[in-house]
Amino acid sequence: MKEMGIPTARFNVFDTLKPAIAFLDELKAPYVIKADGLAAGKGVIIAETRIEAEAALRDMLEDARFGEAGRQVVIEEFISGEEASFIALCDGDHALALASSQDHKRLLNGDRGPNTGGMGAYSPAPVLTADLENRIMDTVITPVLKGMQARGTPYRGFLYAGIMIDASNNLNVLEFNCRLGDPETQPLLFRLESDLVPLIEAAIDGKLAGQTLCWTPGYSVCVVMAAKGYPGAYKKGGILAGLPAETPTCKVFHAGTTKDGDSLRTSGGRVLGVTAKGATLRQALDVAYAAVATIDSDDLIWRTDIGHRALKGERV
Repeated sequence: MKEMGIPTARFNVFDTLKPAIAFLDELKAPYVIKADGLAAGKGVIIAETRIEAEAALRDMLEDARFGEAGRQVVIEEFISGEEASFIALCDGDHALALASSQDHKRLLNGDRGPNTGGMGAYSPAPVLTADLENRIMDTVITPVLKGMQARGTPYRGFLYAGIMIDASNNLNVLEFNCRLGDPETQPLLFRLESDLVPLIEAAIDGKLAGQTLCWTPGYSVCVVMAAKGYPGAYKKGGILAGLPAETPTCKVFHAGTTKDGDSLRTSGGRVLGVTAKGATLRQALDVAYAAVATIDSDDLIWRTDIGHRALKGERV
């Protein structure tokens, strides 16, 4: 991002403790401490104080809390605002933007608790106005494609940008992924009326120019039902019952389940993605949570406030 002029938080990278702690002097609390490797979506710590930040750095660099993933750390300035997901399908030269969406990273209602891989999502995200989407294409997606071309490694596939938008509509990129997002994928594909396979083939063949997407009007939502204890240690093998049949407005995606004879059991952290759509966000949420209420398992937890910012019109 620094090389390609993409807006992002001020940062630095360290593999030893002393200079990492010294860099904290250049920032203000809270601090963002990241394990510079794959850590199952759990390698980001928001340290509210200097003491917490130093402890997180010691955990990673001295005590190997995240193993190899934490042998190098990234320290970033904290950026406040509302996070949204912007995903584009790319063919190396052109990008086709998907509908906007918003994930819910924190475990608990009110965006509290530890970060997870995502506890739910909805689409579209009102925070991403048409003007902001155009700016993201111009200042984020297009520079990535041009930069990858200049390196001799043109990018084809889904490009996911996690965007932080502040109260003044300034934007910064928090992360990139080379995939559709989970749980954003579920509400996005539930709204998508275009055939996905020809679009993927067009991206592979470098023929996305002129392609368009058709979306079901209204909103779609996904409520993640996770195993108790997630994102930490959790029990597997709990029996699942009462899953509703698929309807035109509701579908349950299986993420961490396994069959045991005639029974269905939990087998992963994020177990189910209960996905629904409706003319309004409230209608979609009502359908999703009605489906959640029919699912019988004492081993599952979920948030009950998916979409709360859009419902309240918050910009924080």
